[in-house]
Amino acid sequence: MTSAELESARAGDESAFASLIAPFRRELHVHCYRIVGSVDDADEVMQEVLLAAWQGLPGFEGRSSLRTWLYRIATTRSLNMRREQGRRPRPAPPPPFELPAPGDRFELGNLQPYPEVLLSELDPAARAVARETIELAFVVALQRMPPRQTAVLILCDVLAFTAAEAADMLSISSTAVKGLLQRARSAKPSPAPRVNSTGYLELARQFADAFSRDDVDAVLALLTDECWLAMPPAVESYVGRDAVGDFLRASASGRPGGSYTLLPVQAGGRPAFVCYLQGRARGLMVIEPSLDGHRIESIMRFLDDRLHRHYGTPDTLP
Repeated sequence: MTSAELESARAGDESAFASLIAPFRRELHVHCYRIVGSVDDADEVMQEVLLAAWQGLPGFEGRSSLRTWLYRIATTRSLNMRREQGRRPRPAPPPPFELPAPGDRFELGNLQPYPEVLLSELDPAARAVARETIELAFVVALQRMPPRQTAVLILCDVLAFTAAEAADMLSISSTAVKGLLQRARSAKPSPAPRVNSTGYLELARQFADAFSRDDVDAVLALLTDECWLAMPPAVESYVGRDAVGDFLRASASGRPGGSYTLLPVQAGGRPAFVCYLQGRARGLMVIEPSLDGHRIESIMRFLDDRLHRHYGTPDTLP
């Protein structure tokens, strides 16, 4: 950023503003995503952030860096979105077959995984940090925290802002930040194994092969005893190998249109698959490894039929 560029942007030069903001757009989008847990909602928040930055830039006095100022705007707008999500949860599509009785509920209806392809816009160091902190288990944990705990954990532990800087962004005291951070750290999930190991990639390949053939027994053989399956935005959740098996068998026998074709992508830091039924995109599936990386701990089947467009895959297959 140059002072001339900043002054031009303040004077209403849109191209200067775009150039000023460009280095921060993707990292701000990832930041918004971590707080709101949804790519679509992060897109919406980013539009608000850019508008607020454009309108507020004449008043930017440089007491902090431009990056810190932008993060303050993005954090505030993301927390507003978190509150809005509670008032307008995404509706779940009606199931095309009779569901077995669920054993639990999954209450994160707005949750979506982050497409790893979007991280290519970051520099290598930022990409490594982003990849670890968009992992689906981590994002699920963030969404289950109170919103300000989520924001403080991200600002301090992920982005390395000081407690004083986080306090200024959130308009609270440094003491309050430290208390929120302590509680948030106690709720963080355990680190998951790296997914680029040969063993886990082979496990993902075996899962895709079995799932696309509706070979339920072969799928179940790859799962842990404590496995679970959820289908955001639906609230039904199935816990344990027997319950997951009941659901998969009901799906295989009652689903109109035959078996799925799975197209591999990377989502939420994990192997994932765009699901195609009769050649048309039908949502996305992400599998999470167990801590030892030898089995699959969870299956998350996202029922949004537009989600594949974030991954650059086609609406239909030949």
